[in-house]
Amino acid sequence: MRFTLIVCTYKRPKALLTLLASVKAQSLYPDEIIIVDGSIDDSTETLLQENSFLNLVYYRVEEIHRGLTKQRNYGILKASKDSDVICFLDDDTILEGDYFKHLIGTYSKYTEVLGVGGYITNEVVWELAGGLHSKKKFYYDGWMRDEPLRFRVRRFFGLAPDTPPCYLPTFSHGRSVSFLPPSGRIYQVEQFMGGVSSYKRSVFDIIKFSDYFEGYGLYEDADFCLRLAKQGKLYVNTNARLEHHHEALGRPNSYRYGKMVVRNGWYIWKVKYPQPNIKARFKWHLTAILLMKLTFLGVFFSKQKKTTIAEGLGRFVGWWSVLFNPPKVEL
Repeated sequence: MRFTLIVCTYKRPKALLTLLASVKAQSLYPDEIIIVDGSIDDSTETLLQENSFLNLVYYRVEEIHRGLTKQRNYGILKASKDSDVICFLDDDTILEGDYFKHLIGTYSKYTEVLGVGGYITNEVVWELAGGLHSKKKFYYDGWMRDEPLRFRVRRFFGLAPDTPPCYLPTFSHGRSVSFLPPSGRIYQVEQFMGGVSSYKRSVFDIIKFSDYFEGYGLYEDADFCLRLAKQGKLYVNTNARLEHHHEALGRPNSYRYGKMVVRNGWYIWKVKYPQPNIKARFKWHLTAILLMKLTFLGVFFSKQKKTTIAEGLGRFVGWWSVLFNPPKVEL
């Protein structure tokens, strides 16, 4: 299969160079690499001129195309029509040597698949599950990891997710790919992370990334996957491994982030469940309020108290805004 890699970047030249070095070392190399740069300076362009990579094409976009979803759509338009698969990577990821070999190989193994997600290895510590179970652990497919406090508290209040990882619960607030173990298996899902994703080229004839998720684009990947999952099957290949290093540059401030968590979370919930029942609506709001309170309580334990308070305020404003000015959802 021929495949294109699209990397959308913004003011992260050093992180991008590290990613491209790991791409260069791949056992299966992209037929095309498209860099879509939304930076307002020329530091990324200069660095790429000083370091050459095979099959790489660079585009620096103006304001009209700036922002994660807009840059992705721009890259898709520039991608070769001969590509069978289009891959996306965040600019602060680092690939293991066989990442593309396993990712692209999934399309040959499951011919009906529309999209395949990769697997991040450096964010969660997993262990094989023993005989005794602990309430402080999350168990899945014979493996265990620490259960985050927010999920333990949610379980206590009867607000634990009612679906497996990578499936959106009836009241949203689900478990991400980080709750799938490093088992080497390929899991069918209905959503995965956009920064470690891939899709059949033909997918983009019927769907594109929504412009609603402007700028940083929080949950834009869930929106795209949830809409695509209505058309066909999606998978996560836990052998397609990489690291994610969460580069601080280019991220929104904590207040904006907190507000986006709530508003964008509400948006993707309505994408999957346009008409949720009263029980689901009630549990969505209870969960949003509970997570908001946990954020504020985190101030007492956080070393960055101002940042935590700002996120909590953002969540509070975001919650009130969906009550009186909810986003208009594109289905």
